[in-house]
Amino acid sequence: MEIAKNSALLMIDVQGGDMKGSWDTGEEGFDIAAAQERSHTMVQNAKKVLDVFRAKGLPVIQFKEVHRKNHIDFGRELDGAEGPHLLEDDPHTDYAHLTYPIEGEYCFTKRRYSCFFGTDLEILLKGLKVDTLYMCGGFTDVCVHYTAADAHQHDYHIKVVTDAVSGSSVEAHNAALDAIKYLQRDSWVTVADIQSAL
Repeated sequence: MEIAKNSALLMIDVQGGDMKGSWDTGEEGFDIAAAQERSHTMVQNAKKVLDVFRAKGLPVIQFKEVHRKNHIDFGRELDGAEGPHLLEDDPHTDYAHLTYPIEGEYCFTKRRYSCFFGTDLEILLKGLKVDTLYMCGGFTDVCVHYTAADAHQHDYHIKVVTDAVSGSSVEAHNAALDAIKYLQRDSWVTVADIQSAL
């Protein structure tokens, strides 16, 4: 496949520092070990995609979700399955070591799920003349899904790397991918697709 020159890669919440921390959504029956394994696989695959974009000199935009220690910016986020998470003083809130930003990449901190909400991403994308967004990261059913929906509403072509995103559960991951494909029928790509562009 070809990756158009007007493309950019969104690394959405590829966080966890050394990926050795323990975390929990607070949801009853949540399988921490399974979620960590999915996250480890996602980071490994996201690195492969990142390597292609870096090799081709295409824009890489790294996002991390961060919340203040006093919880003032969580808003309604704690009404759902998730408890307090990604606090600014937690080393596991930092970017994952394997995919850590390098010089020339664009870095954003966000307080909400969508990468478009409360950030100047739209200004950056206009400046870069980007019309297609490739997405890696997590959770597929939360931040990736909301970002994809907002990108669609801003008239960007969206490409979700299906094996470089992970969900809060396998079921939620699959449902989110289906919802994104409902918006744009050609929105699914794989790591192998991306690597074939080299």
